[in-house]
Amino acid sequence: MRRAGAHNSLPDEDPIQTHEWELSVKEVVEQQGVQRAERLLHSAIAAGGEAGIDIDTTTTPYLNTIAPEMQGTYPGDLEMEKRLHTINRWNAMMMVTRANKYVDGIGGHISTYASASHLWEVALNHFYRGKDGDGWGDHVYWQGHASPGIYARAWLEGRLSDENIKNFRQEIGGEGLSSYPHPRLMPDFWEYPSVSMGLGAMTAIHQARFNRYLHHRGLADTTLSRVWYTMGDGESDEPESLSELALAAREGLDNIVMIMNCNLQRLDGPVRGNSKIVQELEGRFRGAGWNVIKLLWGSSWDALFAKDTRGTLSRRLAELVDGDEQRLFTAEGAIIRKELFAGEELTAMVADYSDEELEALTEDLGGHDFLKIHAAYAAACAHKGQPTVILARTIKGYGLGPAFAGRNTTHQRKKADEKDLRLIRDAMGLDFKDEELENLPFIHPNDVPDVVAYAKKRRTAMKGPMPERRVPEMNLTLPEDSVYAEFDEGSKGSSQVSTTMAFVRLMRGLMKTKEFGERVVPLIPDEARTFGMDPLFAEFGIYHPEGQLYKPVDHKVLMKYKESAKGQVLEEGINEAGALSSFIAAATSYSAQGSPTIPFYIFYSMFGFQRVADLIWSAADSRARGFLIGATSGRTTLNGEGLQHQDGHSLLMAHSNPAVRAYDPAFAFELSTIIKHGIVEMFEQHKDVIYYLAVYNENYPMPAKPKG
Repeated sequence: MRRAGAHNSLPDEDPIQTHEWELSVKEVVEQQGVQRAERLLHSAIAAGGEAGIDIDTTTTPYLNTIAPEMQGTYPGDLEMEKRLHTINRWNAMMMVTRANKYVDGIGGHISTYASASHLWEVALNHFYRGKDGDGWGDHVYWQGHASPGIYARAWLEGRLSDENIKNFRQEIGGEGLSSYPHPRLMPDFWEYPSVSMGLGAMTAIHQARFNRYLHHRGLADTTLSRVWYTMGDGESDEPESLSELALAAREGLDNIVMIMNCNLQRLDGPVRGNSKIVQELEGRFRGAGWNVIKLLWGSSWDALFAKDTRGTLSRRLAELVDGDEQRLFTAEGAIIRKELFAGEELTAMVADYSDEELEALTEDLGGHDFLKIHAAYAAACAHKGQPTVILARTIKGYGLGPAFAGRNTTHQRKKADEKDLRLIRDAMGLDFKDEELENLPFIHPNDVPDVVAYAKKRRTAMKGPMPERRVPEMNLTLPEDSVYAEFDEGSKGSSQVSTTMAFVRLMRGLMKTKEFGERVVPLIPDEARTFGMDPLFAEFGIYHPEGQLYKPVDHKVLMKYKESAKGQVLEEGINEAGALSSFIAAATSYSAQGSPTIPFYIFYSMFGFQRVADLIWSAADSRARGFLIGATSGRTTLNGEGLQHQDGHSLLMAHSNPAVRAYDPAFAFELSTIIKHGIVEMFEQHKDVIYYLAVYNENYPMPAKPKG
């Protein structure tokens, strides 16, 4: 695994000395090898520590990762894209404001899209690939509270009607728009539900991994598909949100880019008022093995950093805790000068700046600068061998005036009043008259045909609209009846079997069928031996992108532990949430990659709905198709294990989800009949359903299927 090095983009006061040190390191590598160079560098770091120099190996200076001279040129029509961006921001705000004026309390969010809008406009115009080109395009997980901005752009492109836009959060006969990304409610538009906090990041990482699985097994060409996930910095406190970082790094998933929208705010106040969330996130991502790109400062800061040869400004910004940064970066110019640029050297640095220029400076953050954003995205796409995170500094409520920008209450603001609207109109350079604002006007696509044409042109160049969910016509050749027939006969003689054993035998039979079998995806959270599934390891292999770099301890036995890049079994370890995230990727592959797979996720039933029910709801919202197998079911099934294993309620919980068909088969023929019916429903009738089956470990004689 190659790790990105720490980088300081400040000007060097003695570049010759720095170059000499760099040459010395390279010379040692060339003449004495990497190990010797590592020894010397570690010794140098230790000596620095003894001398009182604190060298942080997981965080870098509070600066942009990409220096101005490394940015490259912007490929689009910048002025046109700024107009497009302004129109979308206005229409997104107006959509929420109008909805709450006419239906008081309907809710919605204005400020989140304002903070993420630049990030998405650059991506929509130049990076997010649609489904009309080679492969199946990119997978984009949106920051769900910012959905009005995505609707605004889609309206401009002609994908949504006037009626749709006027009915935000009012799903009236199919004419309204769902609050958040929701494939169950808008199946041709949204691909991934992403508002259940913390779950989006897990499912995005497992989608990136499953894309590799599909490619390695020859089921789909996913080489051009990239996963993009945008998450607010406040969401990172959800334990699930960063829990799979190590998996992405361990498997070298350079096909995923996470964009952290670091506006420093959560719903009630600062994410880290007394410290710095950007630095904390950098440490967590870099420590997990990710490539980290900091996107903190806009172009207006370049001239100041060029003067900062002593690092005084850099240190000041690094020591400024987020609570003060949030306040000062939306303050008046005189306060910015007095508090942010305190001290003789910093005061002199901005002596030529007016108060208004200082206000513009602190508003010009990296996540609001088209050029800086494009450079960060380009670098992320070019990086190989590691997943990439972009830590983008933004302002929540950007451009919406003092009542919204950077306020602790901004997340709960559902509409702009007349005073706000006048300020926002003026800041955006729009020409609505005061009396027109009373009617809460949109900027209609018909009134800006040149902007509409440009937006459509860019999406054509990017191979199709985004977001878009497609379900291609693809009929699988289903297994022959003979695969199920043996279970109709019941057990032979005095033999006794459990429904768990019957399930494993049936799944193995399905995996061995032509065409269909290769699309079966067994998912196991480290309990295969408990369920008698370990023979699958040697026969079908456990998926690992690197294959097997070691000789397993049981290599001499027939049922050895076998890992392979073409392995079919997904062995998830003790990780029910991760396994369910893989289940979602496999169960939605028919739409996400146009390549259907049939997941069978088998687990201790007590650790299913009781433990990861929210992810099962996410699967249902995603229109998943697959089988959940709750093993060791029943109140009396594992008495020795204690109450935590005695499950008598998962079937009740399963029935609470309208997309789940829950069954409790007692006999092998019932089990096989139900699974056969489920396969027909999902992959012949194309119903978006999930089957939950309770299976047991008690052995008893299995009766034959009754006639008729």
